[in-house]
Amino acid sequence: MRYLSLVLLALPSLAFAATEILNVSYDVSREFYKELNPAFVKYWKEKTGETVSIKQSHGGSSKQARSVVDGLPADVITMNRSPDIDILYERGKLIPKDWQARLPNESAPTASTSVFLVRKGNPKKIKDWNDLVKANVSVIIPNPKTSGNGKYSYLAAWGYVLKKGGSDAEAKAFVASLFKNVPVLDTGGRGATTTFAQREIGDVLLTFENEVTLIQEELGADKFEVVYPPLSILAENPVALVDKVVDKKKTRAVAQAYLDFHYSEQGQAIAVHHHLRPQVAAVAAKHQADFHAISLFKVEELFGSWANAEKTHFADGAIFDQIYQK
Repeated sequence: MRYLSLVLLALPSLAFAATEILNVSYDVSREFYKELNPAFVKYWKEKTGETVSIKQSHGGSSKQARSVVDGLPADVITMNRSPDIDILYERGKLIPKDWQARLPNESAPTASTSVFLVRKGNPKKIKDWNDLVKANVSVIIPNPKTSGNGKYSYLAAWGYVLKKGGSDAEAKAFVASLFKNVPVLDTGGRGATTTFAQREIGDVLLTFENEVTLIQEELGADKFEVVYPPLSILAENPVALVDKVVDKKKTRAVAQAYLDFHYSEQGQAIAVHHHLRPQVAAVAAKHQADFHAISLFKVEELFGSWANAEKTHFADGAIFDQIYQK
């Protein structure tokens, strides 16, 4: 009888134990998930009665992805480029090879683009990519070896030359000139933001559209201005379930629902609130006026694939290592 009483006393704590999942994400997605996560927790509680706790890990995207491969137990991974999820299959077989086929829009519910943040009044008169290679301009970009943010900025600058009719040789010379104007390479986008906005180093910060808007809101529109170049790169934000982790932790159902929530009307609206471009067609059409019209190209259009871009530009000894001498 005493044993039965102890069991009954234990049941309430078991019934109300929260399910915990870990979302390993890139550097400048913090604010987005500070709003999305509580919204999902509320949605899931109302739908199922289950209490969910969502933990976050943020950092340079490539570094974060390697951490998951090395054992960080992510239930889901939310990155800003597909190769940082591909390596979960390539190096650890943590996910299937065709992970992008499991959700709409190749598993990318949101997107952004690379733009410029300059100091109030735009004293260096920066308007387009060619202004970044001028001798008197100091440019802040996160390290393309460790940051997806940095990779997109690098490829956007390279693509600018190709789109203007230039050759790969001319693009290489242009990007080399740009990085001669980069005084320091932070490992991630948030570190680059700190260097530019708080340490007051540099004339222009290259980062994601959602990040520059956040800087203005947090630190004051009276200090900075956003410059939208006529041409830039589409930075898609893919998401994926980490199969080996969720199956081990028995969290597949809630983790899958969490990713699905990114595509819901509420999830897409939260993305818009954080200046991320929604990728669900109906929502994107509804909010078209909320985003600047920029001519955007995809990585695949100019570089064949992310795998090719990675091998050609960012692998050890590849083009970036050849042009960046600091």
